[in-house]
Amino acid sequence: MMDLRTLFPLDEDTIMKSVKKTGKCLVVTEEPSNNSFARALSGKIQEECFKYLDAPVMTIGSENMPAIPLNSILEETMIPSTEKVKDKILKLIGY
Repeated sequence: MMDLRTLFPLDEDTIMKSVKKTGKCLVVTEEPSNNSFARALSGKIQEECFKYLDAPVMTIGSENMPAIPLNSILEETMIPSTEKVKDKILKLIGY
């Protein structure tokens, strides 16, 4: 696991080495995943590591909503919770 928020500039070599080693990749972001940096990074990983992958590169992000809701229940529904990430990881492992 790498926390890309701490990597500037982005250490692409470390990312690609990790993906090649594990054969799987899940990119998690709190931003909506449509047209996001996370999707662009997933595409770059897919391009550079395709022959090493055991499963497609997956991305999970917030639901595509115009703004973060003020209601705590809706906010919890919008953001990628621990449970949602866990489910996505299990799906990726089982691929």
